Amino acid sequence: MRYIITKKNFLCIFILLLLINRVSAQKFKLDEVLSYPFPTELTSCAQQSKIAWAVNQKGLRNIYVATGPYYNAVQLSHYSTDDGQEITSLSISANGRSLVYVRGGDHSSSEGGVPVNPGFDPAGTKVQVWTIPFAGGEPHLLGEGDYPVISPKSDNVAFVKSGQVWLAPINGSAAAKPMFSTRGNNGSLQWSPNGDKLAFVSSRVDHAFIGIFTDTATPIQWLAPSFSKDASPRWSADGSQIAFVRTPGTGGEPDSILTRKHLPWAIWTANVASGKSTRLWEAPKTLAGSIPTTDGGVNLNWAAGNRIVFISYQDGWPHLYSLPASGGQATLLTPGNFMVEQIEFSDDKKFIVFSANTGTDKQDIDRRHLARVSADKPDMQMLTSGNGIEAYPVITENSAAVVFLSSTAQRPLIPAHMQLRSKNFKLIGEELIPANFPRQLAIPKQVIFNAPDGTEVHAQLFEPAGVKGKRPAIVYIHGGPQRQMVLGWHFMDYYSIDYALNQYLVSLGFDVLSVNYRTGVGYGYEFNKPANAGAKGASEYQDIKTAGQWLATQPQIDGTRIGIYGGSYGGFLTGLGLAHDSKLFAAGVDIHGVNNWLKASSGIPESAPDAALATKIAFQSSPAAWVSTWTSPVLLIHADDDRNVQFTQTVDLTRRLESKGIPFEYLSIPDDTHHWMKYSNALTVSEATAEFLKRKLLSK
Repeated sequence: MRYIITKKNFLCIFILLLLINRVSAQKFKLDEVLSYPFPTELTSCAQQSKIAWAVNQKGLRNIYVATGPYYNAVQLSHYSTDDGQEITSLSISANGRSLVYVRGGDHSSSEGGVPVNPGFDPAGTKVQVWTIPFAGGEPHLLGEGDYPVISPKSDNVAFVKSGQVWLAPINGSAAAKPMFSTRGNNGSLQWSPNGDKLAFVSSRVDHAFIGIFTDTATPIQWLAPSFSKDASPRWSADGSQIAFVRTPGTGGEPDSILTRKHLPWAIWTANVASGKSTRLWEAPKTLAGSIPTTDGGVNLNWAAGNRIVFISYQDGWPHLYSLPASGGQATLLTPGNFMVEQIEFSDDKKFIVFSANTGTDKQDIDRRHLARVSADKPDMQMLTSGNGIEAYPVITENSAAVVFLSSTAQRPLIPAHMQLRSKNFKLIGEELIPANFPRQLAIPKQVIFNAPDGTEVHAQLFEPAGVKGKRPAIVYIHGGPQRQMVLGWHFMDYYSIDYALNQYLVSLGFDVLSVNYRTGVGYGYEFNKPANAGAKGASEYQDIKTAGQWLATQPQIDGTRIGIYGGSYGGFLTGLGLAHDSKLFAAGVDIHGVNNWLKASSGIPESAPDAALATKIAFQSSPAAWVSTWTSPVLLIHADDDRNVQFTQTVDLTRRLESKGIPFEYLSIPDDTHHWMKYSNALTVSEATAEFLKRKLLSK
């Protein structure tokens, strides 16, 4: 067949080639790819067509609402400075008229209720409970405090202040006052279904009780007090019973640190009127039967049909189980090789919607899609599919619809609405994505390789388009470590920033390999809880080294220009990579990493029978132990109000590197935390990381 080129089709071909070249060579600024409106705290009014969520757009954190049937995004609050004050605990009253939220703190840290002040406000900052009308208006301060819960009557708000429980009218018509006073650090507030009683947990160092407050004339009732730690109180539909989780109290004979062991737990119920308690179910005494540590932990709920629903890892995957409140066998609701997280019950408690890394595509193990299942039988159905990411569902419209957070490889996370009967969803607030946000981003590819011990490791490869010749590459290591990076924009704030940074590095000409290493989630119990990991031998580092070696064998990669970076636990593994394998990793950025396990806040109990050996192994598992073989340049970054990884971790490492004459650069950030509460600091960290890697690897 002959092809005749005319002036007309020559012009079309020429224009097409220009467009292809423009797409493949698209350049953008880092602040442009970080300009997205990141949504959190998605919540709904179960019986009405009302939703609300918080948005962090370049440090301006505000509340948005939308109402069906059209669900147009409306900005409700108008905070106008990048001051690092996050919005959490957002909820809508049952009557749909009011919203309650907390402003301040860093609730992803171990000290969520402690104020943060990365903006250096001379007056200081506070953690406060606020209310605002859903229909619009000015927010009203209810008082200093945290973790508010709205009464089912929509009239009052209970919240925690300095370990005690306070109460305020939801409209702010009167000052907040103590609801009751009792010993312990009190929290985990749960109103009874009719709003007449309040269940709570009183934590008392080595034990914890479940309490019930009725009124100021009635003594507090303690349910089945013991020498254990009781948690997660959940009311039955009629308010006559409470289910809760029981774990052992602190103490006992000193046990081995290095030996893996079962962490026991059980589900109990208690009759509120009589106080009689029953152990309903006990977890299998296996490693996988240990109390789950994935999203939401046990996720205990009292469902319709007088059934108790919870998550257990007992079959090797975190799954939903259901058992009769009267006792009996637990039914596995979600069988299969995938994890269940972010669970949400329908208003009638008859079914559950959740996020899972499964679907019709074998690559869905590296995504999140939504599914539903009945509370009493294993009839799981997938609700979403495709190449996108769907997470954090909430149910609305009398259980006829679900709203969730949706992203793709090229579009950041935004809310979406879907009728359960249709499975087609509509994006909400897409107009908040700036016009200059880059649209042609790299689509990560699934990569699977085997570590030296045969363990299968998943990763995502980001490749620049239109770049010829040998290229430099970066191994990116997430933190946590109980995280999973996915084939699209991540659904957690911290990792959405890293995803944007990886896209920017690709635009500079790097290949980026994002590694889901052992101790992460999504691939079963043995992958999540491997032997000899972390301070017990750092066995997961072999996955990182193998990732670097895999890159070095790729024909498009210059094996002498492979870098490495990561934050938190990823910073720890970055440090190990540079300390153990500087010949493989030519440069790296260690962001608030755990560099010395002996300085970790948990410490090593001296009374343990293997304390001496555990201490030796912990140090040998630390980057600090191997500075003598560390030759590659490194950029060290840390904020000094870090509540997750102590600032002293990086102080200690800098002194060790200095003593050995090892080249390093540093970025120290005053008064911010582990999670870059101030956007300008997140941008500075990302810019410094990119500039360092570019200077050390791209221009060689």
